[in-house]
Amino acid sequence: MKRTSSLFFIIGGLLLVVAAWSVFASAQKDTAVTQAEDSLEAAEAQVPRIKVEDAKAAVDAGQAVIVDVRSVEAYQAEHARGAINLPLALFENDLANLPLEKDQWIITYCT
Repeated sequence: MKRTSSLFFIIGGLLLVVAAWSVFASAQKDTAVTQAEDSLEAAEAQVPRIKVEDAKAAVDAGQAVIVDVRSVEAYQAEHARGAINLPLALFENDLANLPLEKDQWIITYCT
């Protein structure tokens, strides 16, 4: 009987350790997600915005190209007139080989 009680005590202790670790890990994950969201918001705040009229004038003057960074399917369904489609993954994975003129203003959009 004493051996069974000890076994239950050990198992109970292990369950408490596992539960505590789970709570700790969850809190760490929540903190990491919050930090990532804050970082993304800060990065987005630094992205320059442009009025549609200014973008159109730059494209018409040959000074800019409009790039739709959404999926191919979204681009095919609808896109801004004159925009080319280069999904965002290309920017993230192969920036050096994008088929864009380096001397042109590159105006991207995703919605």
